[in-house]
Amino acid sequence: MTYAIETRNLGKLYGKTKALDGVSVALQENKIYGLLGRNGAGKSTLLKLLTGQIFPTTGEIKLFGETPYENANALSKVCIVRETGTFLKDMKARDALKVASTYYPNWDQELADRLVKAFKLDLKKNYKSLSLGMKSQLGIIVGLASRAPLTIFDEPYIGLDAPGRQLFYDLLLEEYGEKPRTIILSTHLIDEVANLFEEVIILEQGSVKLIDETDKIKEKAFFISGSQGEVERRVKGKQVIYRDTLGKTAVAGVYDRLTQEELGSMEAAGLEVGPMPLQKLFIYLTAERGEGDV
Repeated sequence: MTYAIETRNLGKLYGKTKALDGVSVALQENKIYGLLGRNGAGKSTLLKLLTGQIFPTTGEIKLFGETPYENANALSKVCIVRETGTFLKDMKARDALKVASTYYPNWDQELADRLVKAFKLDLKKNYKSLSLGMKSQLGIIVGLASRAPLTIFDEPYIGLDAPGRQLFYDLLLEEYGEKPRTIILSTHLIDEVANLFEEVIILEQGSVKLIDETDKIKEKAFFISGSQGEVERRVKGKQVIYRDTLGKTAVAGVYDRLTQEELGSMEAAGLEVGPMPLQKLFIYLTAERGEGDV
């Protein structure tokens, strides 16, 4: 099978600092992935490696079966939209779209025009005079209209208000439904986009902490609450990633397989069992020792 992205034992050193260490992933084509990690976890380094901006210290990368470095064919299949933008300050927004249209082989001008109208973006303005939200809109338009087989959005919505971000999510799903491609969303706004992810990758200190399908993750992430003694007895032997107590009541966050028999037994014992949101799971899995109540 040819993957959209395949890395093997990928590592990157900056001096003596390990930015990435032993990262091995295989991302299928035409899926939406969430790339999550705390600041300094290695997300930016990984994205720079995937887009051929820097070279790895160890390991290898394949994009659609090809090495990306100094490979115009492989890189033409990739579009990355960063929060900082990549356009010249004195370039008009209209010219930025023209440049993008010449770079991406699958560029859809009709889609770009429709997105400009949807965001009500003034194309006559210079990039430097656009507000932060308008710069985000321009980047999103390029990302979606590129129709690149691998499209990466790295915190692309900085400056957008809640309605603007929701418009982006709606447009992304609409476009993905019509023309599937591999999409990576690197974000800190996890709760807002959790329902978009088909698979999640969590980085911690340069390594892969978790990679799995979102539905499978949901099947293993629970909050269990009730009397402290009963909660502790029921979670014994399970992977408990969060604990809190208030008087005789306890809450445990569990990331582990619970059978239907176990769930039924807990509920019969008067315990409440509820789903753990992805953002909470991310926080608890990547908590440093001594942080929180884990």
